[in-house]
Amino acid sequence: MRAWIAALACACAVPATAGEARKAPFGTLPDGRAVEEVTLSSGGLTARILSWGALLRSLEVPDRAGKAADVVLGYGDLAGYLKAPNYFGVSVGRYANRIRDGRFSLDGKAYALARNDGPNALHGGREGFDKRLWTIAEVKEGATPSVTLRYVSPDGEEGYPGTLTASATYALDSAGTLTVEYRATTDAPTIVNLTNHSFFNLAGEGSGRTILDHVLTIPAERYTPVDATLIPTGEVAAVAGTPFDFRTPTPIGARIRDGRDPQIVRGRGYDHNYVVTNAPTADAHLVARVEDPASGRVMEVASNQPGVQFYAGNFLDATAVGKSGLSYRQSDALALEPQVFPDTPNQPAFGSARLDPGATYRNVITYRFSAGAAK
Repeated sequence: MRAWIAALACACAVPATAGEARKAPFGTLPDGRAVEEVTLSSGGLTARILSWGALLRSLEVPDRAGKAADVVLGYGDLAGYLKAPNYFGVSVGRYANRIRDGRFSLDGKAYALARNDGPNALHGGREGFDKRLWTIAEVKEGATPSVTLRYVSPDGEEGYPGTLTASATYALDSAGTLTVEYRATTDAPTIVNLTNHSFFNLAGEGSGRTILDHVLTIPAERYTPVDATLIPTGEVAAVAGTPFDFRTPTPIGARIRDGRDPQIVRGRGYDHNYVVTNAPTADAHLVARVEDPASGRVMEVASNQPGVQFYAGNFLDATAVGKSGLSYRQSDALALEPQVFPDTPNQPAFGSARLDPGATYRNVITYRFSAGAAK
């Protein structure tokens, strides 16, 4: 942790600016409810957050020459998110990632969830938190502008027990860091795993370049292999000697087509959970670092969660046309999702995803941006 803090102190951070926060209409849902957008600006970054799905619609980050570009995939209007959501930038829950057969047990009672990913439940179900209208609870200006959104998930929604009250707070600081903090409380025992599903391309979502030249570091010695339906087998395997070893900086494209590894074939590339720690920690720890050599942009991702799902955009199929008018294709972006491990409710060796009344779930994710010196 100290080494990571020291590395951040030495990073060439984007220049600081005064913070701003603005709220404006973005669109109207078919049932007439209004969707709003909050724009946050600070530290040379500009983030736009929608109340629909509590999602990050855009994030403008300067390169080594000081030129800003939007580095997340998304749409220019609400219609895109309703027609082909693709989890672009959304807050996912009540349980991010996959649950085997859409089933789990809690205190001896079995619960059935919607199977929306083959035989499994994925990202909270057919209408998870990503497809809900959140309430904008607070917008703050100042040195660290922020927006807090809330959503109350009733008992039984998508099959999950207990009424869950969730919040998502996005904040920008003057050092070029975007923080996304998720919190949740419940009135009955339940399971919870919230995370952000932004798709990043540090060259710019409209650049036309893939992320295969991005250089990735994940400080994890182990990962969780998956079966043919992308559910963890229960094994915790070493990354050493495999295409999953990103302990030293490695271009994403270097081994993504290594068909000799059945895990690459099953995921159509990378779509796997990395074991960074054995359990959630009190403080944030580095879970990944990404650098785009061409633009100089660097993103360091930290969280208090034990795992990070690395997804290389393998299922993007060119049917989604984004903000810049480009058709998003395989490997056009990557997602790094800090969370508890997939299928934890069915695999006790992975820990626990349980939340009880009186306790507070918390996932704090920081995205620290910097850029190399201008050439």
